[in-house]
Amino acid sequence: MSYMLLIVEPVGQRAQRTPEEGREAYAQMLRYAEGLKARGLLTGAESLKSESEGVRLSIRDGQRTLVDGPFAEAKEMIGGFFLLTCETREEALALAAECPAAQWATVEVRELGPCNM
Repeated sequence: MSYMLLIVEPVGQRAQRTPEEGREAYAQMLRYAEGLKARGLLTGAESLKSESEGVRLSIRDGQRTLVDGPFAEAKEMIGGFFLLTCETREEALALAAECPAAQWATVEVRELGPCNM
C-alpha cells in the first residue's frame, strides 16, 4: 500500500529560524529520507517552497481564477511530503513518528486510493 506523509507546518515558521537552524532542520529531513530509501520504503520525497510563492487556481462557471500567495486565511502550509510503500497503516504511523518534522510540525498520514464519491 502507498501512504503519503504530508508535512503540515505553521505559516511563517521557516522565517523564524536562523539560517543555521534552517540548514540543520533540512539536513535532518534529508537524513530521514535517506534512511527510508535505504530500507526500500521511499517512493518519492520533496520539500515545497513557501506559500508566498504558490498560486491557487479554481474554475467556477467556466471562469478561471488565480490567487497568488501568501494566502491570508491560511494558518498552515504543506511544507513537503514523503511517498512511502508500507504494509500497514500502523507501519506508516510508525514511520511518521520517526520523522524529524513531527517535532516542529504535524505529519499527516494519508493512504493513497481512489476517490470515492
